[in-house]
Amino acid sequence: MARVLLLGYDPETVDFSDPGLPPGMTAEKVHAGIAVAMRQFAERGWEADVGLIRPDETAGPAVERQLASKSYDCVVVGGGVRLPLRGLALFEVVINAIHKAAPGAAIAFNTRPDDSADAAARWLAAGSPPV
Repeated sequence: MARVLLLGYDPETVDFSDPGLPPGMTAEKVHAGIAVAMRQFAERGWEADVGLIRPDETAGPAVERQLASKSYDCVVVGGGVRLPLRGLALFEVVINAIHKAAPGAAIAFNTRPDDSADAAARWLAAGSPPV
């Protein structure tokens, strides 16, 4: 059985007024999308965890701790982590923490929380990257 980590910023810590984020996004919408993603992971027969991190210097160590706690086949990185341009350096910290702590895990990117299962499926369905 595949194990997936859905990794994103804790919605309560996100500045949704940032123009780099999709308009109209709210913490409530993110939480609802995470619930959809978790249901979709389960429907595909995958074990899944949610790793919520803060958009600050604790992000890298938090990712490494989460990945050290279990072995994951795929880490889906949420759009909020990678979209705002002002957060590019922190995005790099997160990606490098994933690479360091889970070098064998595929890394996938969603476009919104509720398409996370599709993002993971691109890498897990055939056990190899899409062409």
